[in-house]
Amino acid sequence: MKHDLIILGGGPAGLAAAITAYDAGLRDILIVERDKELGGILNQCIHSGFGLHTFKEELTGPEYAARFIAGVKERKIPYVLNTMALHVSPEKEVTLMNRTDGVQTVKAEAIVLAMGCRERSRGALNIPGYRPAGIYSAGTAQRLVNIEGFMPGREVVILGSGDIGLIMARRMTLEGAKVKVVAELMPYSGGLKRNIVQCLDDFGIPLKLSHTVVDIRGQKRVEGVTIAAVDEHNKPIPGTEEEYDCDTLLLSCGLIPENELSREMGVSINPVTSGPVVNESLETSVPGVFAAGNVLHVHDLVDFVSEEAGAAGRAAAEYVLAGSVDAERNEIPVKFEGGVRYTVPAKIDPKFVKEAITIRFRVGAVMKNRIVSVWMDGEQVSKKRRQIMAPGEMEEVKLTREQFDAHPDLKELLIRVEEV
Repeated sequence: MKHDLIILGGGPAGLAAAITAYDAGLRDILIVERDKELGGILNQCIHSGFGLHTFKEELTGPEYAARFIAGVKERKIPYVLNTMALHVSPEKEVTLMNRTDGVQTVKAEAIVLAMGCRERSRGALNIPGYRPAGIYSAGTAQRLVNIEGFMPGREVVILGSGDIGLIMARRMTLEGAKVKVVAELMPYSGGLKRNIVQCLDDFGIPLKLSHTVVDIRGQKRVEGVTIAAVDEHNKPIPGTEEEYDCDTLLLSCGLIPENELSREMGVSINPVTSGPVVNESLETSVPGVFAAGNVLHVHDLVDFVSEEAGAAGRAAAEYVLAGSVDAERNEIPVKFEGGVRYTVPAKIDPKFVKEAITIRFRVGAVMKNRIVSVWMDGEQVSKKRRQIMAPGEMEEVKLTREQFDAHPDLKELLIRVEEV
């Protein structure tokens, strides 16, 4: 069996990529989703705050997903559920497995990677103490409360201030639990400022920065945790320990893009993002394989996931409709300095930029009163002032076709962050 385009993942990225690929003229598309329904993680995100950029209105996660699911169904784009992708070869042969068809191999002209991300587990955090019941990732707790109707606990400590952890602090409180503290290892929150205000400040939940869990008490069930302040090397400071009695510990300590399949097929991975290295078309190092959404780099807003995935879907369609011909490329790496951690895309061939291109990036620390400027061959082509930038919030710059045309022999592209 063969398809023009296979999209791995039926969450917000996969759905958006499928719709835009279809609208760009591609008809032979297959979406592969391992869960029992489309929508991905949005199905358990019953809070509002989605869609402000995409639809200019505030939606819940399921409402946002429903609009894209409806778009897929209106176009009659095929999809399979409860289906795992076990392997993807460099030749774009995808091995799938489900209960109905067993194991089968499907060939694709192009692939969009949209597998999303997973939470960092306790095992990756090296927290000392026993292994009792009552320790959950924040996302698991969210699913238990919002979909399964099960309360994980009543007295809660949260480690990590990622957006899911902040949102679950509010959610658990609304369900009657007592959230005693949110401890964050870094000297800044990993979540959006609005979530700190709406989920912690509005409910009187303390946020302790530069703190971590150093011990977990209890053998059968969590009975309490010890948190302590950390120094500049993230090492606990003796004498700063604080005891909290609790029956539940939620972990919200970062997200990891799901790229095991990508690595197997030989896709180059950025060590900073743990996602694929992509060019201006969001194409990976394997021709005809594109990536978008949280599998590429962890986003703060789903609206940006959809926008990015739309670009990947269009590029995949163009690749297939052009007959998979690889044109000669002259890729310029996107350089950065002044605290920028990475950029997506990581490299650009100017001749493939259409009307404009968005370059997204994150900074490595909280910064105030900065200028973000873009330089082409030593000439400043754009700048904007930012009152505050933080690692938890995505930044972006947009470059136009006209700016590239003004530098026909472009050799260097630089994004610089500097003090005002």
